[in-house]
Amino acid sequence: MSRLTPHWLPAGIAALAFLSSAPAMAGKTLDGIKSRGQVVCGVHTGLAGFSAADSSGKWSGLDVDICRAVAAAVLGDAEKIKWVPLTAQQRFTALQSGEIDVLSRNTTFTLTRDASLGLHDTVVTYYDGQGFIVPKKSNIKSPKQLKNQTVCVQSGTTTEKNLTDYSKANNLNIKTVVFEKEEAATAAYFSGRCISYTTDASGLASIRNKVATNPADHVILPDLVSKEPLGPMVRRGDDEWFAIVKWVIYGLIEAEEYGITQAKVDELKGSSQDPVVKRILGTGEDAGKLLGLDKDWMVRALKATGNYGEIFERNVGPKSALGLPRGINNQWNKGGLMYAYPVR
Repeated sequence: MSRLTPHWLPAGIAALAFLSSAPAMAGKTLDGIKSRGQVVCGVHTGLAGFSAADSSGKWSGLDVDICRAVAAAVLGDAEKIKWVPLTAQQRFTALQSGEIDVLSRNTTFTLTRDASLGLHDTVVTYYDGQGFIVPKKSNIKSPKQLKNQTVCVQSGTTTEKNLTDYSKANNLNIKTVVFEKEEAATAAYFSGRCISYTTDASGLASIRNKVATNPADHVILPDLVSKEPLGPMVRRGDDEWFAIVKWVIYGLIEAEEYGITQAKVDELKGSSQDPVVKRILGTGEDAGKLLGLDKDWMVRALKATGNYGEIFERNVGPKSALGLPRGINNQWNKGGLMYAYPVR
């Protein structure tokens, strides 16, 4: 085998420099999206605050806004989306088969899902944990008081396995009542068939607000029994599309950190001298070309949905119907876990 000789090095370095600044290839997923003129987004069948359709068929929610931001970035129009409502059992097959381009459906990132399903985790858009809802009149204050009790849960979820693990670890002998569909599981709980229903705490808040005859009659226990980092997933095998979805989300998060709001996009685009703001808004270094997009990719996304903080507040925050605290979903410099990779 021949050795590299010193006179080869300058050419090699030049090649690396070229590759580091060259525009990205579009990738087959983005080519398909542009050809059909739509991003196909897999969402929940109806989880208020995250993805739900109103009576006129208009979708809204945190997960929905992530897809809208992606569509705005790649197609120039946040409305160019085909929404595909999916159950927990359907979601991964739909993504694996190519039925959808991105799964934005309150899905937990785990080792098994990342390593064995042929899918990629992108970026956490909501840090959650598994909780329990109980009737207020039960006087249950902790999940550890559920010993020998019945708990409703949906199959095909991390929730089901977490419940089994928690019961075994604490010798609770919890009697699980499993349902394929979330609607059936929640209906069983609210009808009194189970003393508790368990899922992500954000989901419990959504379900209590939507389904309970009187939400005040039901308490979400403060103790969480798992970590549930939720976010969109894409198929493996298309690094370009993976990068686009990932960096749109990081752009939304970093835009909040630097004060780029939906209302201030045009103003800051014309006046800001902050190098980070200029990169995000395409008036400085052109980050878009590295993704196979134009320089205004994040301008369109931010105009469509606002930054991450605006998306959170509008859909699930303290002033929304769900009324969830920002908590660990705050920016890293405000005590939370939202820490975007830098757009540079």
